[in-house]
Amino acid sequence: MSRPPVYLKQNVVAEPLHNQWYAWWFLASPMTAPLFVANLHVKIMESFVANPAIHVAALKSPALRGGPYLNCGVERVGEVKALLERTLQEESLAMRYAAAMRELDALLASAEGYSLEELYPRVPDLLRGYVELTYDLRNRASARFFEPLLYRSPFHRESSQSVSLRLVHGDARPYVFSTPRLDDSREGDLQVRLPFRHEAWDTLFAMRRTPAPLEAVRDALGIAPQDGDTFATFFTPEPPRPAPRYDGDGVRVRYFGHACVLIESRHVSVLTDPVVSYDFPTDLPRFTFADLPERIDYVLLTHGHADHLMFEPLLQLRHRIGTVVVPAGGGGALVDPSLKLMLQHAGFRNVVTLSELESLPVPGGELVGLPFLGEHGDLDVRGKLAHLVRLEGKALLMAADSNALEPRLYEHVQPHVGPIDMMWLGMESEGGPLSWMYGPLLPAPLSRKMDQSRRLNGSNAARAIDIVQRLKPRQVRIYAMGREPWLGHVMVMGYHEQSPQLVESRKLLAHCREHGVDADMPYGQAESFLR
Repeated sequence: MSRPPVYLKQNVVAEPLHNQWYAWWFLASPMTAPLFVANLHVKIMESFVANPAIHVAALKSPALRGGPYLNCGVERVGEVKALLERTLQEESLAMRYAAAMRELDALLASAEGYSLEELYPRVPDLLRGYVELTYDLRNRASARFFEPLLYRSPFHRESSQSVSLRLVHGDARPYVFSTPRLDDSREGDLQVRLPFRHEAWDTLFAMRRTPAPLEAVRDALGIAPQDGDTFATFFTPEPPRPAPRYDGDGVRVRYFGHACVLIESRHVSVLTDPVVSYDFPTDLPRFTFADLPERIDYVLLTHGHADHLMFEPLLQLRHRIGTVVVPAGGGGALVDPSLKLMLQHAGFRNVVTLSELESLPVPGGELVGLPFLGEHGDLDVRGKLAHLVRLEGKALLMAADSNALEPRLYEHVQPHVGPIDMMWLGMESEGGPLSWMYGPLLPAPLSRKMDQSRRLNGSNAARAIDIVQRLKPRQVRIYAMGREPWLGHVMVMGYHEQSPQLVESRKLLAHCREHGVDADMPYGQAESFLR
């Protein structure tokens, strides 16, 4: 006799992993994943195994959190060593790929402007047929990858993908990019080795709102008998609170934290850069997964950075999403993996691209792609886009971490945009150095001075004010600041009242209010209406 159907609890965390490391965009593309395995993960684990005490001591300093220090106690050195040995064995292709890339870079450095035809036979054998050799107009040679082919090659290792499931009762989670997820099964953690694209994940996450038999989802995920009791703790007979679709006039705007905003009319729902809190008792009000509508018609992604394209919420929402809209980047450059390809190979069936000033019609309006300057360390990254959302005669600009490096851009854009009712803009005016994100892709380390100069930053007050003056929005909201506690596992901000980002934000708020512009910096949750 089967048991009654059950719901997935609202506080079950689902962390996507690649070889037990938290999966982000550079681990989703086979063009870049091998370089992060070889040039970052292996090096961090080797350092920890050689001297774990250095890592433990380093992480006692708040300034070093988020650095290349593995966050676990010295008693776990044996587990890290075992993972390192397994990585060197199972990910040996990644190590060979990284070595081949170093050879390729040296080969390209030898090119002097003459035909590259003679270099093709000298490309490392592992990479031959996957790259095109090109010059730019200054005769500097580089390689362009045929990225779709890589997804159909041995470099795309779905066998390295898994999802870690466990219950959480608060926001505190350790920083994820410098530490692998070790075996914590005794603490209720369960790692399920299935590719991200597998339909069983949709079956599981649909159970947050629709009950189903426990036995069916357990079998679909291939849960081992010895893990059955742990798996059962993730479910409850209690239904979630209802989250009816918005059916009012005009547009409802709900802030879910960071760069995640739900924009709804009675005809359509649009969610930007999903970063969503789990649901558990808390003193800090917030919208959670339980507050999202059953159907999310469009998800807009501004760029691939880890706090904007997060596989953790996206995989949990995949069965509810109609269309994912991404920037039309890609082109086979290492620094610019295709967001469309990586999402398609992660099981998202309807992914469309927008280029700058292209539009996509939606019920009651349209989505328009706008240029996005800054926050990428001066690298030639095309996969970034601000989104103009027009619904019910209202216009919202989701500008993400745009930086007005060239203010006249907005002067040229404004006539094509028209009146803006609400502009959302990030103010991470400091940003990390270039190597923090792109270091494993660099063929040679940057000098410290150069690295510190190439910041991954957004607007400061002066540049944000310039955008406001040129686009003349009626309302301004500062977002994407990483202040919410449920962002702690991917962002280590450590704000205080005199943090430059908050000082600059207050200057923008003051300017707006002095000039009659409604301005705010929401925290936790916020709701407003445009009618």
